Amino acid sequence: MKLFRTLSTARLIALAALVAAVAVGGGLAVAATGGSGPTPPPKPLAQAIHDALAGAKPDGITARIGFTNTLFPSGSIVGQAGSALISSATGRLWVNANGGRLELQSDAGDAQIVWSDKKVTVYDASSNTAYVADLPPETKDAHDKGALPSVEEITKLLAGLGKQWTVSGADPTNTGGQESYTVKVSPSHDGGLLGSAELAFDALRGVPLKIAVYAQGASAPVLALEATDVSYGSVPDSDVQVPPPAGAKVVDLSSQAQAGGRRKDNSPPPVTGAAATAQAPFAAVVPDALVGLPRRDVRLIGGKNLISVYGQGLGAIVLAERAKDTGTANASPLDQLPTVTIDGVTAHELATQLGTVLTWDRAGVSYVLAGSLPSAAAEAAARSLR
Repeated sequence: MKLFRTLSTARLIALAALVAAVAVGGGLAVAATGGSGPTPPPKPLAQAIHDALAGAKPDGITARIGFTNTLFPSGSIVGQAGSALISSATGRLWVNANGGRLELQSDAGDAQIVWSDKKVTVYDASSNTAYVADLPPETKDAHDKGALPSVEEITKLLAGLGKQWTVSGADPTNTGGQESYTVKVSPSHDGGLLGSAELAFDALRGVPLKIAVYAQGASAPVLALEATDVSYGSVPDSDVQVPPPAGAKVVDLSSQAQAGGRRKDNSPPPVTGAAATAQAPFAAVVPDALVGLPRRDVRLIGGKNLISVYGQGLGAIVLAERAKDTGTANASPLDQLPTVTIDGVTAHELATQLGTVLTWDRAGVSYVLAGSLPSAAAEAAARSLR
């Protein structure tokens, strides 16, 4: 199948690293319980990847899905009616050369994710809302001509990955009834609260079957999609490209929609360094270090938003500042989060096993602090901002 058969080795391996990035922002991961069927023979990881990519391409994929999400603690999202995207659910998966569809059902509400090579649509039945966004284009370097990478090239790629991640060998497993190899990766340093990520791929076809995210010290994944009853065969487009229900509210997050809503003459280029702090239209708070992490970057975006980064890697803290909105616009979704007190100021906090987000207003400035760190550390960082 074109969608997976032509998946470059870099993109296949990067799926594991992508899980870490998604986890920091709150995304999803795929994790399948080990099957009891046959397993492939032991192989070095580079050889296992090479042979899987060289295998026969399926015309399509279908599977049953079990989704588990323990990222959001009970009560962490006040007023949330419920959604399959933030709770446990079951469902189905359909994939062909033109895209895919993931359908989830739960007592909290249903959800559907439909994608092609250019767009993704996420429909949340609990709010009857569909979110449409662009997918980043696949980039190819001058040496990528679609040819199968050699074992030596894959070995070199793994060596580069190993500079930032600890990569396990290829563990022979069975995932969703298919022979597979499972690889575990963990950040070598600056990993924040991320413990590790796991990826399993079909040993004969190279299709990614399993991805899981684990918090530090956890034996069970924080986010999981369990793929079972995996089968290969023709999948019609009518099973994949399914639009949201009629009457659903559509929120267009695509680049074209965003560009159409902006005035080009009112978007100044980003300003970096000391000039960013000086030009901020409010009393910016930009210390040289935050809870022991040195400031790595500061920039003013659009003349209104000041973004500072402290530390590096997944363990970095991001601080966003802007002048407090004095209008009567609708409240931010962050205002629905549980409250904590920061030196007498009420803040809203989302604390998860993988990170914390804090938002508060003080002295005419609105702050958002986020990072893969415990809530106590995030609150300490917020208190130090004066």
